[in-house]
Amino acid sequence: MPKLYEYFGLIVMFYANEHDPVHVHGKCQGREMRAELIVLNGVVTEIRYGGVAGRLPLNNNEMRYFEEVVSARADEIVAKWIDFFVMHKPIKPENITRRLK
Repeated sequence: MPKLYEYFGLIVMFYANEHDPVHVHGKCQGREMRAELIVLNGVVTEIRYGGVAGRLPLNNNEMRYFEEVVSARADEIVAKWIDFFVMHKPIKPENITRRLK
């Protein structure tokens, strides 16, 4: 499971056996949410957040961090999705230590 980012204790990652559409998972202390990136003509036009079956949702602070990192890095997330799932390249995780917003 490739980790993309760590942001104030929140892990943003893909699962290794993912499927379309492009999406990431935000995990923190057993809680988890999902962000689906809607891409039209190569541009992220919308981000949809939702729960993950069988997992408790992120708390309010964790969700705010998840929204911050996904919205700030949406284009990069799509590029990493293509690199990992299409091009089969390894992904190097990034520890983000400053607020993005």
